[in-house]
Amino acid sequence: MHLLVQGCLRNDRDSQQLLYKHYYRFAMHVCVRYSKSVEEAKEIINDGFLKVFKKIAQYKQETSFEGWLRKIMVNTAIDHYRKESKHYDYYSTDKKTIEYGQTNIIDEMSHKELISLIQGLTPGYRAVFNLYVIDGYKHEEIAVLLHISVGTSKSNLSKAREILRTALEKMNTKTLVKYV
Repeated sequence: MHLLVQGCLRNDRDSQQLLYKHYYRFAMHVCVRYSKSVEEAKEIINDGFLKVFKKIAQYKQETSFEGWLRKIMVNTAIDHYRKESKHYDYYSTDKKTIEYGQTNIIDEMSHKELISLIQGLTPGYRAVFNLYVIDGYKHEEIAVLLHISVGTSKSNLSKAREILRTALEKMNTKTLVKYV
């Protein structure tokens, strides 16, 4: 890892390409949670890696590179959200349903299906949900990052949880009916 970072500091294209390929999957796991689609996540990843390469001199070797990269990807996703938020419809959610043949739907869902449910949230709900539940930010921090009030952050989290709970209950009910 140290050699790749050193190569990136010298703007070595081969090192940049190797770093990108090595951490692409990691970055995708972070960015897909904040996006409405895989295509949007790819756009965020590419923007994020541009920032990584521009700011690589700020990386401190004694810290975790993955932690540093995660922070850049999350911040890039938030920047993307802020830039695109004026184009989003905040009042509709794309209800995605997934049929399953087991009674405990959450245990049987794949990571991809869970991400699909999160992607079905409106952008504001999705951003707050990810920042609070998955990345561990506090409502005060979320409010600053997203330029919203603390109350709005709390409200968006509550609504996101309710939407996800309802979607999971519907999926679980469909499964139970299937076997009765």
